[in-house]
Amino acid sequence: MNPSTLHTFTVDADKAGQRVDLFVGEALSLSRARLKRLFESGAVKVNGRPAKKGLTLTAGQSVAVVVEEETREALPDEDFPLTVLHEDAALVFVDKPAGRPSHPLQSGETGTVANALVARFPECAQASVDPREGGLCHRLDVETSGVVVAARSRAAWDTVRGSFSERAVDKRYLALVTGPLVDEGDIDLPLRHHPRHPDRVEPAPHGAEDAREALSRFRVLSRVGEHSLVEVRILTGVLHQVRAHMAGIGAPIVGDTLYGGREAPELGRFFLHARALGLPHPETKKPLHVTSPLPPELRAELERLGLPLPRGEKEDATQ
Repeated sequence: MNPSTLHTFTVDADKAGQRVDLFVGEALSLSRARLKRLFESGAVKVNGRPAKKGLTLTAGQSVAVVVEEETREALPDEDFPLTVLHEDAALVFVDKPAGRPSHPLQSGETGTVANALVARFPECAQASVDPREGGLCHRLDVETSGVVVAARSRAAWDTVRGSFSERAVDKRYLALVTGPLVDEGDIDLPLRHHPRHPDRVEPAPHGAEDAREALSRFRVLSRVGEHSLVEVRILTGVLHQVRAHMAGIGAPIVGDTLYGGREAPELGRFFLHARALGLPHPETKKPLHVTSPLPPELRAELERLGLPLPRGEKEDATQ
């Protein structure tokens, strides 16, 4: 059994009214999956009694959390078919397929991009602060495909993470949506975790403490009937941002039923692809732009609808 640590907190007045799962997650910087396991195992207690994650806290309450230490590393996975889009001495850009997680959430888990990275580039295991991330500088949803970047050293990881924080990274997605949509526009819509559905986000009420700034910019590339192929550039990096923002303006992504998108049984996934990633190289400081080709199933969906492939689809991946 792994060693455990007891953490105790007293709820301050400014935290009164907050849900206990959000309180614990913020206090200990834990993932939603880790929080779920803690509550399911009874490891979170409020005033000495096991707490449910939806409990609303009051000032002065005592919160105790027993956290079992986990093996925080990504095990090498030689069987993952890793596609490298660009590599140099500092960075590795890879093509994440839909249906594959970015990194493991539990000890010993394999089958993720991070597992494949450390198998092929062992130095990536020590690049990120959290070893389970395998040097990844960001992540994509499980069902989202496209380009992700990993660092091969801690110095490179720190620099790229700084670029993300400073909004110096150009992140562009391709999404197929339905619904009325203007040719282009900006979406400034703060998001928060849904209080009753922790696996999704929602527009945050005005003044909500748990609201996160979320900014997106979209433009329509082509249309046919109710369908539009759009390029979405995200200026921030909030969970499910593209999915929630497009749904929030009445144009949900095809196949994304969690956010009201039209079912797409022939597609077998939702149509969201991380098409391009641009950033200043951590060593040379020169702009580096890497693109990911559309997967075959997304190409087939566009052809079925009679929508043209995006401009530049057949060009080289790196410029």
